[in-house]
Amino acid sequence: MSEPIGRIRPPGRLTMRTIRIGTRRSRLALWQANYVKDGLKRLYPDRDVELVEIVSEGDRTLDIPLHQAGGKGLFLKELETALLEGETDLAVHSMKDVTMHLPDGLEIPVLCPREDPRDAFVSNRFDSLDSMSRGGRIGTCSLRRTCQLKAAYPHLAFENLRGNVDSRMAKLDSGQYDAIILAVAGLKRLGMESRIRQAISPDICLPAVGQGVVGIECRSGDSEIRDLILPMNDPDSAIRVDTERQVNAALNGGCHAPVAVFAEPFDDQGEGKLRVRAMVGELDGSTVLKSDRVGPCAAGHMLGEKVAMDLLRQGARAILDRFGGDRS
Repeated sequence: MSEPIGRIRPPGRLTMRTIRIGTRRSRLALWQANYVKDGLKRLYPDRDVELVEIVSEGDRTLDIPLHQAGGKGLFLKELETALLEGETDLAVHSMKDVTMHLPDGLEIPVLCPREDPRDAFVSNRFDSLDSMSRGGRIGTCSLRRTCQLKAAYPHLAFENLRGNVDSRMAKLDSGQYDAIILAVAGLKRLGMESRIRQAISPDICLPAVGQGVVGIECRSGDSEIRDLILPMNDPDSAIRVDTERQVNAALNGGCHAPVAVFAEPFDDQGEGKLRVRAMVGELDGSTVLKSDRVGPCAAGHMLGEKVAMDLLRQGARAILDRFGGDRS
């Protein structure tokens, strides 16, 4: 997914011009866009900041599994096209939805502070995954979640569930599923934390690359806009997400395979280090390959490459190839 740099319109003079933020129309996407808007207004109270709502292809194709529909890039294409064509100045994304390769001429220089990155077990009948009875129906569209949870709970049934948070909740509440799996971060941001019955430990289900982090995308040559948003960057989030994305890039895994990567601070005798855990597995949970390494925060990319090499030595390439490699 790449766009020729020639499509970019010169930004021209931006002094005191309205900053336009491209966003999807879902309630969670609007929360994220307003979060960035509010941050910019605090930094620059005299600036006008407005939201430009855009319907993505991912929002239109909800009747088939996400990996069959074309992957997470479906949620970005229209936002990035509007940015490249000068219709917006920024695009706001959940980093777990961002493809490994950005279009030519775009960059994500700002990663906001990370919310709780864990997955959430949501149910009206059960308190936890452990309490579910054999054959219990769990809704999720994530291959990553399905793979890991099938490995840990082979007696449960996992079924495709797409849509925004509200529509997924509605399907749960109507009895179509016994439980659903969502991101803790999204539920907290929407004021729905009370619906979480269990925050699933990363020891059971490693989060997605970038889960819980809001990223801000802009045109690579738009130095004025880039300078305006840089104060919103969180160094800790940047180190962690850059490392996670490095693992996925080294695996060439994209978003079409059961892949999980999670980087977190690791305090070793007062030395700030980074712990990186990653997983590649079969969709049915029959094989789950894992790597777990600790190293200096400053060497995140090198650490990420080592984790990826661990998984490749264990046979991850054969699994990834069956899912088509990186098409994102």
